[in-house]
Amino acid sequence: MSNQSVAVGVGLAGVMAHCGGSPVGAMELLVGAVASAPTAPEPYAALAELWRDRRSELKESLEGNGSLSSVLAQAYFRFLDGDMDDAVMSLGSVTGARPDVAWSAAPWFGDARFLDAVSAEALAEACLRTLDYGHDLDTDDMRKRFAPWFHAIEVVAERSPVPESLAAMARLPRSCGRYELCFALCDRADAVDQVMWTAVARAATWRVMGDLDQAAAAFASALTRDPANWSLYLDLADVRAEQGDFAAAASLVEQGLEHAPHELSLRAAGAAYRTRLSGSPDDLLALISLAPQLENTTYRNLLIDYACAGPKLPENIVAKARSIREN
Repeated sequence: MSNQSVAVGVGLAGVMAHCGGSPVGAMELLVGAVASAPTAPEPYAALAELWRDRRSELKESLEGNGSLSSVLAQAYFRFLDGDMDDAVMSLGSVTGARPDVAWSAAPWFGDARFLDAVSAEALAEACLRTLDYGHDLDTDDMRKRFAPWFHAIEVVAERSPVPESLAAMARLPRSCGRYELCFALCDRADAVDQVMWTAVARAATWRVMGDLDQAAAAFASALTRDPANWSLYLDLADVRAEQGDFAAAASLVEQGLEHAPHELSLRAAGAAYRTRLSGSPDDLLALISLAPQLENTTYRNLLIDYACAGPKLPENIVAKARSIREN
């Protein structure tokens, strides 16, 4: 009999016997059964019984344990204890690590007790945690696996429309290609209060969809809501650069520098966009000095590409810039 069959088919007594009476071993075996069949009720029933009977031993084992099986078990145990916020955040962490498993198909995740009690702030944080590892979620299979998340988002957004939280939640459906849900969340948030983060969520969604005009308009709207936010000037500048309007991009960076004169990414972008616009060797040299300090290598390389396409630049300086790109 396989471990999964033991966990699913014979109840907690059989699982404990299989594990030599170890509650931790039983928990790990039951979590393995959940991973194999997230919708099966038997492992959850056995876990609930185990948590009721051997709580102290399990709590000691779980304390400070960041393994996937421990975090998944904690998600369910917290649900059982009525701590829905920690439950959803734990499940978000597990989902981020292994989105190929339909963890949210767990019966408790769709339970009314959970959906009626989890806070918008905790669900938003959980949604962000599902994205922590950078997995590609824009596939039909992923959209199917994340359907319970989308349902939870819709329920909580209707019940507790906290604009900042709705904007954060929108990142998950956007990553899954569910753009209509992103915009619906933004509309729901704006109906409550027009905050900067909602406009940014709209802008990011339009940008992913390839509509740069709409993205630029949304970033401009975000700036009207938070005109001292330097990062918004950079976001809008980057969109203008993507549209080929380097004069506007350079101007926007200069406006951002008025609010954050020492910000590295602004200084590097400004040097890149001025170089592309005017072919200034001095600006390219400035970029060369700043680029190695940029942590985001994709963005660094993009700025170098923009700059090196500037008019009539000395070949030796261009070569020096490109050498940074290759490292």
